[in-house]
Amino acid sequence: MMEPNNQNCMTHTAEEIKHICTTFHRAIEFIGKRWMGSVIFSLLAGPKRYHEIITSIPGISDRLLTERLRELENEGLIVKRVIATSPKKVIYELTPAGKELEEVIEVLMKWVKKRENTQ
Repeated sequence: MMEPNNQNCMTHTAEEIKHICTTFHRAIEFIGKRWMGSVIFSLLAGPKRYHEIITSIPGISDRLLTERLRELENEGLIVKRVIATSPKKVIYELTPAGKELEEVIEVLMKWVKKRENTQ
């Protein structure tokens, strides 16, 4: 995760700001996809099987959960471990990069709770 930069926007060149905005927008769009935050939040509690994830997120469909898990795996934020038992067992777990999102999610949740209390 990037360390906070104590510089303000006035100290960046236009090219740096363009790069920062593009990168930030991509990250927000990815995390902000429908159910993405909920899937990550569920996995912050530890490794889970598919049925454990889907039951922890009321309202998510099989199709969307499968899609989100695939996207998280493609981004390197989760790993899918297949255990060769009978029947086979599939476990999803956050990678170190995925676990770094815990801090971000906690800060966002604090912000949401604070806003709920002021409205």
